[in-house]
Amino acid sequence: MRASHRPSRRLLAGPITAAALVGVLGVTLGAHDFWLEPRTYQAEAGKLVALRLLVGQDMLGDPIPRDDGAIERFVVRQGGSEIVIPGRDGSDPAGILRVPGDGLMVVGYQSRPRHIELPRAKFETYLGEEGLDAVAAIFAGAKNKPRVARERFSRCAKALLSSGAVSASHRDQALGLRLELVADGNPYATSSRDAIRFTLLYEGAARPGALVIAINRDDPSAKLSARSDARGRVSFRFPRGGAWLVKAVHMVPLPPGQDADWESFWASLTFEIPEDDPGPHRGLAH
Repeated sequence: MRASHRPSRRLLAGPITAAALVGVLGVTLGAHDFWLEPRTYQAEAGKLVALRLLVGQDMLGDPIPRDDGAIERFVVRQGGSEIVIPGRDGSDPAGILRVPGDGLMVVGYQSRPRHIELPRAKFETYLGEEGLDAVAAIFAGAKNKPRVARERFSRCAKALLSSGAVSASHRDQALGLRLELVADGNPYATSSRDAIRFTLLYEGAARPGALVIAINRDDPSAKLSARSDARGRVSFRFPRGGAWLVKAVHMVPLPPGQDADWESFWASLTFEIPEDDPGPHRGLAH
């Protein structure tokens, strides 16, 4: 069952403790994915599409109302044109997109940094879940590990929508988010028999060695995962059509004297693959 809690903006404005995160978002600490979910992934030019911000796991989440003070960027790009996504502060959906024309639309959302404090054991568990092995090694090797890990985090979510006739020449674009997943091509021109390659960029440069995970909304238990190569790339053959979420996390230590010990960036990319016969090839494409 999907909950309908509305987070307190007063509480979210300051550091979030582990207990507060559970109470405010109505999810467990393991439910920390954040993504953009449009009402529909395919719409006619000129139509309005509601865009929701969701937090949860396995593509089941709670809505986050629009908070203008938390938004760094919220835009849609189609071809060479970029438009700011409008919306009413405090509302769900967080944005309303008027489809500008036929083609592939790249919607991007980047939050301003927020803070959270996690007990040491929960922080270590979360590092393992997100494949942050380098950070886990630094944390484990510290002489005096703090009882609470102070983290500053930013959300970097994208969604790909399609309008009109589908063309392989319409491609995903890098929007310049701090951490960003970019599809190599157009998922709407892809069948589940085809591999799709993604590039993970951190501040515009390839991010190697990151754990990238793909989740299908209708079969979330059958996750796909791979580490990005030296050029920041991973490839997946998706076993079925439907809505997919691809995600990755990057974290860096902060120097002493900062307002946090660690800074993390959370990238997500949602899109839809046309339903068809999956064929004989399934899972990760090497």
